[in-house]
Amino acid sequence: MTIFPDKMEKLEIKNVSKAFEGRAVLEDVSISLKQGELVSLLGVSGGGKTTLFNIIAGLLTPDEGQVFLDGREITGKPGSVSYMLQKDLLLPYRTVEDNVALPLILKGMKKEEAREQASALFADFGLAGTEKLWPAQLSGGMRQRAALLRTYLFSRDVALLDEPFSALDTLTKSAVHDWYLGVMEHIKLSTLFITHDIDEAILLSDRIYLLTGQPGKVTREIAIHAPRPRRKDFTLTEEFLDYKRQILAALGQ
Repeated sequence: MTIFPDKMEKLEIKNVSKAFEGRAVLEDVSISLKQGELVSLLGVSGGGKTTLFNIIAGLLTPDEGQVFLDGREITGKPGSVSYMLQKDLLLPYRTVEDNVALPLILKGMKKEEAREQASALFADFGLAGTEKLWPAQLSGGMRQRAALLRTYLFSRDVALLDEPFSALDTLTKSAVHDWYLGVMEHIKLSTLFITHDIDEAILLSDRIYLLTGQPGKVTREIAIHAPRPRRKDFTLTEEFLDYKRQILAALGQ
């Protein structure tokens, strides 16, 4: 699964600009996400990536531009897409099961029903047997799985992930990458992904947008044509190095 030419746009961001106190942060940004894609936003800190995610999630209203989900405008309307920050933010005084069920409870579902719905997905997310544990009893990788399941239960169509794997060690990160791509395929999830890690972007993405400058602008879109998931030695291939050269050149490095 690599490129999706025949799929309709799941998420569209059109000509979005945003300034804070007269300082432009984003300028005329347009990106899209098709059903089942993983698309990365790659760039240096301060390029407006998190601001763009806050706009997509409806937490901020753009000065100009619009956001569409399945063709329906959601600009300034929170609750339409899932949003996971860099930290897992699991509540230490709630069990893993209750942490995961929290979005359903906040939507008005009774606690026992929310637990039942959440628990039914624990095996799919590689969390079977952790329901009654406390977050402190989980490894870093398992905490991220729990946080991703909670994110998924908030909205099951599109996930915005803001550097969710950056705190993991290299071996754990590689395992979680493989796991997440498998989960995406299984539950038909579409993902927009922020990262500063070029290797991670190439390994995971169907397409990469380079969001650079101040204010942030989309300066390049790169399609990764290698089948996903990528083979284990992909980082050693000339194809991988060619993508990396393209990105480094576009970033001026």
